[in-house]
Amino acid sequence: MMEDDGKSRIRTIAWNPTGQLIATGSADRTLRIWNPERSQVKYSTELRGHTAGIEKVVFNPVRDSELASCSTDGTVRVWDVRSKTCVSRLDVGGEAFTLSWSADGRVMIVGRKKPTFTPSTYTALEPHPQPIQTNATTFSHHMSTPSSPDLHLFATTGEGTVKIISYPSFANLHTLHAHTSACLSISLAPTGRYLAVGGSDALISLWDTTDWICKRTVSSNNGGAVRGVSWSFDGRFICGACDEVGCGGNGLEIFHAETGESVHTVPTGGNANSGIPAVAWHPSRYWLAYSTTADGSGPGGLRIVGAAGGSL
Repeated sequence: MMEDDGKSRIRTIAWNPTGQLIATGSADRTLRIWNPERSQVKYSTELRGHTAGIEKVVFNPVRDSELASCSTDGTVRVWDVRSKTCVSRLDVGGEAFTLSWSADGRVMIVGRKKPTFTPSTYTALEPHPQPIQTNATTFSHHMSTPSSPDLHLFATTGEGTVKIISYPSFANLHTLHAHTSACLSISLAPTGRYLAVGGSDALISLWDTTDWICKRTVSSNNGGAVRGVSWSFDGRFICGACDEVGCGGNGLEIFHAETGESVHTVPTGGNANSGIPAVAWHPSRYWLAYSTTADGSGPGGLRIVGAAGGSL
C-alpha cells in the first residue's frame, strides 16, 4: 500500500502509457507521481502549483512523461514529470473537473461545472457551451487522418444520457439514454468494442459500439454511485469506483465484460465507513490500482493489487 500522511483523499488515479509510473490527485491539492515498485512516499514526487483540490489526472497516451491535471482552482496544468515542472498552464475560467486526451495526444477536452467544453492544444481554444453539465468525457480510439479528420467524443450528463459528439465541430451525433439518473463516469474498452457508463443508480452499463445497444449492466454488492470505471488492458474485465460511505467495506468487485459475472472481489481491508474514490487498471498487466478513504481504522491511500488480490 502506498500512503500519504493520511490527511489527503485521493480522488483520481492514472497510469502512464508504459505502466512504469502512476499519478494521484487529491482533495488537498496534492499531485504525486509514484513508482509502483517502491511504495514509500520518499520515492514519490510531488508536483506543486494547484491551489485547490485536484479533480482529474490523465497521462498523454503517446508521451510517457507528460501529465495533465485539472483542478477546481480553474486551471489545467501540463507537467513534465521527468523535470518535475509545469510546462503549460491553462486558465479555463471556471471549476475544471473532468479532462480527457485524444488518442493521438494532440487535443485535450476540459469540462467545467459551468456547462462548457474547452478544447486545448496546450493553449485554450474557443469554449463550447453545452445545454447541461458534463460529468465525464472520453475520446474514441480513432486517430485523426486527412481522409477521416473527425474524432468522436463521449460525454456523460446529469440527465442519465451519454452524448456522442463529433470533434472538432461539437455536433451531436447520437444520444444514449443510458441510466435512470445521472451518468457520472465513462470509459471505452481498449478493444473499442464496449463503452462502459457508471451511474448514480449504482449500475455500470456496457454498450456495444457497433449498434449502440446496451448489452448488459453490472452492479456491485456495495451499491452506491459509480464515480469511476476502468477496463483491464485486454478489455475482458471491468470494475467501478464509489466514494460513498460503506462502498469499500465489502471489497472491490471485478466483473467479466462478456458475461457480467462477478469473477473476483479484492479485499480492501476497509470497514463500514470506507469508500473507493478511484480505480485504474495497469495498461498491460492484471494490476489494479485503487484509492481508499480513511475509515477510522487507518489512513486512506493508494493500493495496487494483482489479479488474485494479493498486494504487490
